[in-house]
Amino acid sequence: MGRLQGKVALITGGSRGIGAGIVRKLAQEGASVAFTYVNATEKANSLQNELSAQGGNILSINADSSQTQEVEYAIQLVVKKFGRIDILVNNAGLYFGGKIDSPDMDMVSIARMWLVNVAGIAHTVRNIIPYMLPGSRIISIGSGAAARTPFAGVGDYAATKAALAAYTRSWARDLAEKGITVNLIQPGLIETDLKPNDESLIAEMLQPVALKRFGTPVEIGNVVAFLASDEASYVTGATINVDGGWSA
Repeated sequence: MGRLQGKVALITGGSRGIGAGIVRKLAQEGASVAFTYVNATEKANSLQNELSAQGGNILSINADSSQTQEVEYAIQLVVKKFGRIDILVNNAGLYFGGKIDSPDMDMVSIARMWLVNVAGIAHTVRNIIPYMLPGSRIISIGSGAAARTPFAGVGDYAATKAALAAYTRSWARDLAEKGITVNLIQPGLIETDLKPNDESLIAEMLQPVALKRFGTPVEIGNVVAFLASDEASYVTGATINVDGGWSA
């Protein structure tokens, strides 16, 4: 029996990459898992079918975290199917970059990134709290870029993740009296479809990483599963770097 047997989890942006790793891990730990996606319909269906075939209780939901009505719809759908929500994992996020003095900065994309990475998460948290009982968990996926920025052109993205870190500390205080813990995971370089193919670029990226490799989505899922479990009952307001020593 898994550590999360009988629990209900909602993961935003769960169809691929880090999100899919989290979905798989929480399902393996016995949780009923719902996850949202936007465009990756084929991957979402494949993941749901894969885990359902293994005996998992899985629900995929097409919902955009930047759209308040779609967020509210997703929460209601999960509550209708499973009765409550014990674990929220805020994983949905976007990356858009460019130097502050770039004349061709895509400000529309930057604005959408703030909607998804910051405002959308805050809206999700506010709307999910009424369905959470004492002992529930809120876990957000940030980025090591919030604390360390070794490359030019990532300022806007890094700022969204720094805002999420500030929210995490504040929400931990706000929700302590309800018995809800709030924590943040800051991944480093992770094996996803965003990993470059250029070996020289990869070598350069790995220079500051103590373990000299990319992490895996399942390794992020392992830390999420710990924070979601009873073993982490005294952990709240924490930022945990899962980056192979990149921040050391």
